[in-house]
Amino acid sequence: MHPLLVHFPIGLLCVALLLEILDWKRKSGALRDAISILTWVGAFSAVFAVVFGLMLADSEDASGQTFNIHKWSGIATMTLTVVALFALKAKNRAIFRSLLFCTVFGVSFAGHYGAMLTHGDDYLSSVLPGGAGGTKEPEGETEADFVLTNNGALNPQQVQELNIEVRTILAHNCYSCHSETKTKGDLRLDSKDAIMKGGEDGVVVIPNHPDKSELIRRISLPKGDKEAMPTKGKRLSEREIKVLTYWIEKGALWPDGKQKSIYRVAELEPRMPTVPAPTGDLTKPVDLFVNAYFQKNKIAWKPVVDDRTYIRRVYLDVIGLLPPPEKISAFIADSRPDKREILAKELLSRNDDYAQHWMTFWNDALRNDYSGTGYITGGRFDITKWLYTSLQDNKPYNFFVKELISPDKASEGFIKGIKWRGTINSSQRTEMQAAQNVAQVMLGLNLKCASCHDSFISDWKLADSYAFANIFADTLLEINRCDKPTGKIAGTKILFPELGEISVNASTEKRLRQLADFLVQPKDGRLYRTVSNRVWAQLLGRGIVEPVDAMDNVPWSEDLLDWLASDFVANGYDMKKLIFTIVTSKTYQLPSTSVKEAQDIMANNYKFTGMVRKRLSAEQFSDAISVAFSPMYADSAIVYKRLPEDIKPKLPFARAALVKNDPFLTSLGRPNRETVSTSRTSQANLLQALELTNGSKFTQTLKEGAKNWKTKYPTSDSLVTELYQKALGRTPLPKEIAAAKKILGPVPSEEGIQDLVWAIALVPEFQLIY
Repeated sequence: MHPLLVHFPIGLLCVALLLEILDWKRKSGALRDAISILTWVGAFSAVFAVVFGLMLADSEDASGQTFNIHKWSGIATMTLTVVALFALKAKNRAIFRSLLFCTVFGVSFAGHYGAMLTHGDDYLSSVLPGGAGGTKEPEGETEADFVLTNNGALNPQQVQELNIEVRTILAHNCYSCHSETKTKGDLRLDSKDAIMKGGEDGVVVIPNHPDKSELIRRISLPKGDKEAMPTKGKRLSEREIKVLTYWIEKGALWPDGKQKSIYRVAELEPRMPTVPAPTGDLTKPVDLFVNAYFQKNKIAWKPVVDDRTYIRRVYLDVIGLLPPPEKISAFIADSRPDKREILAKELLSRNDDYAQHWMTFWNDALRNDYSGTGYITGGRFDITKWLYTSLQDNKPYNFFVKELISPDKASEGFIKGIKWRGTINSSQRTEMQAAQNVAQVMLGLNLKCASCHDSFISDWKLADSYAFANIFADTLLEINRCDKPTGKIAGTKILFPELGEISVNASTEKRLRQLADFLVQPKDGRLYRTVSNRVWAQLLGRGIVEPVDAMDNVPWSEDLLDWLASDFVANGYDMKKLIFTIVTSKTYQLPSTSVKEAQDIMANNYKFTGMVRKRLSAEQFSDAISVAFSPMYADSAIVYKRLPEDIKPKLPFARAALVKNDPFLTSLGRPNRETVSTSRTSQANLLQALELTNGSKFTQTLKEGAKNWKTKYPTSDSLVTELYQKALGRTPLPKEIAAAKKILGPVPSEEGIQDLVWAIALVPEFQLIY
């Protein structure tokens, strides 16, 4: 009856406002009687709702910030409605109309917070496409299904997984009524002490005795029972009840005060594991660690890829370009046993090509772009010159990080963030952006949830985020929870206090210098594991830890990751040496693998067997077309003003990494860089297919190139052979020549050439890195 007696009558005020607007627009009084009736009904309903709402709140001991906002906005709405009635009786239409508008706003505002009380903070987002409420419970076995079948003692990993699942169930189903923001029945379920304390009716969890635990009894009652929990909204699934029951049966396991988190927390300190002894033809540390992993998981080594595959792979990964046909032929003919190491060194020494390719990787991560939000208003600064020079000079990574965090004018754009126009959420103020971005890019951890409220996916607290953001702030920030001021002022603290203590009273410049010095210390193993993992993921298609921004997740080889990070530090923080170490390993040279579904890459049971096959990035694809057929972007497209004056491209076209974003690059996956982007999907999509089929940029490039190719190659045989050599690095097969001639005709036409190039550009051999 609640919706019928409360929601519907108050909602009539919205109809009254609509009729009033229609009446006013038409300059007619024909609807005034109806407006009057609707306003009277709405006003009485508002009074009725407030009175009975206060009674209900008193009987349920409702409390918390959300409840207070709902209560007072409801009372304010009732008052506005009553005053509107007096204006109506006084026949003052202008005042009545204004008050009615304010009343409808009040109804909407109070109703929003009422829905949050009843259904939780995510009552809207959870039912939208992709929201939590719109997804089905996963079928088949899930991560913690062992808890339903294991009758013995749990190992530490299983205890951790069980605690994560329990915390998730409580957060999604119980926190809306039993947490810091609302403590119904004096019961909180968001901490160990609170759960064990219970509420006003006594304890709710009795370890080892789910049959005596009130929590299990309440969530197991049928929906219609007045004591059933949750009282409103979606009930717990059968599986969720089983997990909570099992958790209590096992003693309601929860970390003691000595542990930071119920989640896995990676060690901060660096670790140099012992390299396994050489065996057979395996001598390099990367391969020896992978060999130990293979032996443990009963995986056999496969023969390495052939020379043609390797040269194309390493060219694209190191400098982002296709290898010229003559280089491929020379490399295949080279008989030196160390020719792959020689090739890798040669490519890494091509400083301009290296910088132009890796600009894409760092532009994404540091959200550096050449146009877009913030540049018109001066609310954003690019770091293009600084970044290009840093890559060209192979600046040591510790200095690279220091100059980003304690910047000069050239490098300040990263921590300055985007000064958004208009009113913004408090979690997106520039100081908080700096905290979130430094944490994500440098340390591989997510502070975005903890920038609005205590995180549900980690033990990072709202106070931690604000204390870290204060390092970047000119004045101490007031903590806002879900965009509502709390009246509390955050302190100033680094995320990992073991690294050092920030001076609270120091200037912003000094605090940033302290932070930079603390973060780049060799003892900050997390910083160097994070970048080593990112480079591994870039080269092999999947990180040792996935996602790459969740460095507390379990690596598939902890020893390999720790060794890479420690070796990186020992070699002077040299990014090129790190890349060289990886691309010259036998591991990198293994045949590529694929996955059936994109999400399989992130699966907990993922097994590494070699490089995950990658799709060319937007920039690599564009440059490949430019090299093999016709320039996609002319020299004039390069963002010269953001590059050092003495740098000019060494190619007759602009590298795509150095041009402004456009619909073509967007469709192929370049992000807008208004947020940090540390990985791109390698899956083809509909937008990409449409752009490659009908997009104006690609079509125009094919048209211009076809004219030149028709003049240069008058016969089909020479044209087909040259195109295959440049695009695919090989001569065409007889059946490919025959198919190409059917497309071209006896004498190549411009339309035929366009069709042939388009067909070659869409084959997996061109689009993928094998």
